[in-house]
Amino acid sequence: MLTAPGSGGPTARNREHFTGVSDSDNLEAVKRMATLTSMASARRAPLPRRVAVLSIHTSPLDQPGTGDAGGMNVYIVETAKRLAQSGVEVEVFTRSTSSALPSVVEMAPGVTIRHVTAGPFEGLLKQDLPGQLCAVTAGVMRAEAARPEGWFDLIHSHYWLSGQVGWLAKERWNVPLIHSMHTMAKVKNRDLAVGDRPEPEMRVIGEEQVVAAADRLIANTSDEADELVRLYGASPQSVDVVHPGVDLDLFTPGSRQAARRFHGVRDDAVVLLFVGRIQPLKAPDVLIRAAAEMVARDPSLRDRLVVAICGGPSGSGLEQPTSLIDLARTLGILDLVRFEPPTDRAALVEWYRAADVAVVPSHSESFGLVAVEAQACGTPVVAAAVGGLRTAVADTVSGLLVNGHDPHDFASAIARVIDQPGLRQDLSQGARMHAASFGWAATTAGLLSSYSAALGNARQLGQLAVASS
Repeated sequence: MLTAPGSGGPTARNREHFTGVSDSDNLEAVKRMATLTSMASARRAPLPRRVAVLSIHTSPLDQPGTGDAGGMNVYIVETAKRLAQSGVEVEVFTRSTSSALPSVVEMAPGVTIRHVTAGPFEGLLKQDLPGQLCAVTAGVMRAEAARPEGWFDLIHSHYWLSGQVGWLAKERWNVPLIHSMHTMAKVKNRDLAVGDRPEPEMRVIGEEQVVAAADRLIANTSDEADELVRLYGASPQSVDVVHPGVDLDLFTPGSRQAARRFHGVRDDAVVLLFVGRIQPLKAPDVLIRAAAEMVARDPSLRDRLVVAICGGPSGSGLEQPTSLIDLARTLGILDLVRFEPPTDRAALVEWYRAADVAVVPSHSESFGLVAVEAQACGTPVVAAAVGGLRTAVADTVSGLLVNGHDPHDFASAIARVIDQPGLRQDLSQGARMHAASFGWAATTAGLLSSYSAALGNARQLGQLAVASS
């Protein structure tokens, strides 16, 4: 298990990488960490010159909050930019979803997005993509073949579909494969929402294959690392814990009054915020039911309560796109709920600042980027005590964690924050301090450390092979 320099042994709680670095010092921090990484590798493992990033089922250019775009998209964008700042060229391969898209887009200096044509441009669901993986792989191979031999030093795949492509590219290019799961079928099926559709066995098998093929696995939290070992048989020595980050220069505290004016919310309103894709996994229905319970307990709230649901239907949520509207109408609080489409980050910051509480009731989360973004803006979070949310939210310090998904329990936790101004103030201060440890510079430094270890191991294996021949 790879650990930060000076962090001690690889126990379940000390595998985190380089926390506490602000994005305002991004370039300097990444350079320092790159130097430490090189030293820790005893000069045997150089950092990669070029990395092929695979994000097959969703593009970093897509708007998070709808379709298949979410925290993973943000993760790829933010780390790719900072890897490029550290001197590593990044090329992201993704499936093209429109004939109007250019084949190559420069997303940032040193970062390009390459659109691979595979299957129909539109109307292809994520569950249909396994049938197009051969075409995707051919497109990735074709792009690399047009370059000089040895163009990429390393592959970093995201999500199991990309891992399948990365597995074949690794064998063809003879380079290490780093893989990030982001979500895992066995975990999702274990924590399935009532009435939601389980992940198919094909995905379970595909994930097991990718875990076996990858040289190193990136886990968002220690809990995820343990699940990779326990549920998928990953070698503990091949799993690196690297927390996702948050843009600490963008997501900052600000004027609540100005934020509410920006979104047309009354100054005296009680604002509950949900941000994410609308699907059973994310459990926005729990917030709707909790809000109805709060009004039933305190009818005076009806004049002030605003429940903002920011996001679009995704996954199995596409099968019943009006389910939340119907639920709110049935519970008699439709007039209190604002359904907002996915928005750009500048407007999202204003929603976080406008909210009294951000609610993250997910049934499963590998991390919980929304929770960290809200806390960076000084907004306390009430979240389900599942998966990565136990890391993203410091219980009773930056927010409150709720066991289970009973709307009554969520109503009580939310009301506790709303009704106790002193508690909310303490949680707000704790939220800012907790989020400060999740800068993207720290994430990038952890990735560079993992990349360096993978290259070092590959070099050692190559030398052994030469010595034995």
